[in-house]
Amino acid sequence: MLVTMKEMLTDAQKHHYALPAFDVSNYEMMRAVLDVCEEEKSPALLMGLGVDLVGKGLPLITSMVKAASDHYTVPVCFHLDHATDFESIKAAIEAGFSSVMFDGSVLPFEDNANKTAEITAFAHARGVTVEAELGHVGNAMVGNVNDSAKNEDPEDTLTLPDEVVKFVEMTDIDALAIAIGTAHGVYLKTPTLRIDRLDEITAVCDRPLVLHGGSGTPDDQMKMAIEHGITKINIYSDVVGALNTGLKNKLNTLENPSTWPAFVFEDARKGMKEAIRAKIHAFGSAGRV
Repeated sequence: MLVTMKEMLTDAQKHHYALPAFDVSNYEMMRAVLDVCEEEKSPALLMGLGVDLVGKGLPLITSMVKAASDHYTVPVCFHLDHATDFESIKAAIEAGFSSVMFDGSVLPFEDNANKTAEITAFAHARGVTVEAELGHVGNAMVGNVNDSAKNEDPEDTLTLPDEVVKFVEMTDIDALAIAIGTAHGVYLKTPTLRIDRLDEITAVCDRPLVLHGGSGTPDDQMKMAIEHGITKINIYSDVVGALNTGLKNKLNTLENPSTWPAFVFEDARKGMKEAIRAKIHAFGSAGRV
């Protein structure tokens, strides 16, 4: 049975740790996250990405996660990551997601707040929690190496504390993703988190705070962010990188193209579990169940 993200983040906020939230695109990624969370006694916060939920992807992946959650003792949440329209959020809630994120960060403030408020009312009426984003976490590198030249300067889109107060009042969200210096994707240079801005936000916001772009951000900066109020950190590139590297290395050594997938994924599975375990320990969520 799935639980809401609010249940998890309330405890993280109270006890000053953070939950790594892992995007899972297939069975192997889901299984790696759930197995490690069970071993480490960490709540399991799984996320679904729109690109994986097209067509029958939505009911199939949701059903897979819901069914798997019944076979683990740790609490499991399935959270919709970075949805930008109401229809996809409605569909995810109807399919069984226990938490959703509406990303209206590229919209003008009033539009973002109004759309978020509408979605929050819909979700809360169905027992689903909502994360929103204020400020904009841009891209470090997306898709391929050629995109790496598009590394954005996050200083231009940092979250403004004054807007946080109004935004929370207008929307009644359960968690807020903020921009304090991270970016999505693979970094070309080490990011520097604006802990001073985080302190200004925590001083005026009682909702759990979320940090996107966790992959590649140094653990010491992550730990500092957690100490100053971050309760959820999104992770994708670290895990999918381990998956793809493990598959590539294994496939390069295979002589038999009919090798069972269980063996083909062996190195990938090991690499993913190492990456997942490292984040659980770095963020302090181990032993919380």
